[in-house]
Formats: sequence, C-alpha cells, structure tokens
Amino acid sequence: MEVLKVQVFVMSIVALALAYVAPSINAQVLPPGPAPTSDGIAVDQGIAYVLMLLALVLTYIIH
Repeated sequence: MEVLKVQVFVMSIVALALAYVAPSINAQVLPPGPAPTSDGIAVDQGIAYVLMLLALVLTYIIH
C-alpha cells in the first residue's frame, strides 16, 4: 500500500511539472500589430447608423 502512495505522489509531481513546462514548448513571439489608423470610415459609418436610427424612429412616430 505504501508503494501505491509513493507512485501517486511521484505521478502528481510529474504531472505538475509537465503542466508547467508544456505551455512554453509551443510559445511564439509574435511581432506587434500595426498601429490603429483612422481614415474617417468609422466616423462616416457611425453617422449613417445614427441617421438610420433617426429615420426608424420618425417612421414609427408618424405611423
């Protein structure tokens, strides 16, 4: 019975060691992404959404 406890202890230590080491095996350093740029498309799209919402509200109020 004592041998079984030792085996369980050793296997748990091995499992913890592998759990700690395994994620670093496939680690990759990715280059940083490009800096975000604003070319006005997001602003135009936001204005379009507001105008569409306004048209929807006006249509609902009129009917």
